[in-house]
Amino acid sequence: MTMNPIEIQNLIETHIPNSKVFIQGDDGRHFDAIVISDIFQGKTRVQQQQLVYAIVNQHILDGSIHALSLKTYTPENWQHANS
Repeated sequence: MTMNPIEIQNLIETHIPNSKVFIQGDDGRHFDAIVISDIFQGKTRVQQQQLVYAIVNQHILDGSIHALSLKTYTPENWQHANS
């Protein structure tokens, strides 16, 4: 069984309240994710990514997600990156 982008988005947004998640991937196994949340404030990039991978890890282990390329941002970092 594989997951679709909406399922991954909902999974992350459910576990990280007030987050905004963008998922791309059309082969059903390889996905790119952007996760924006205040929860990342004061955390290193590695700590930010560990928070997200902890949420999706079971789906990686069972093969429903083969690969997830992840970028994390605080809302301020996201605004700065897109201005």
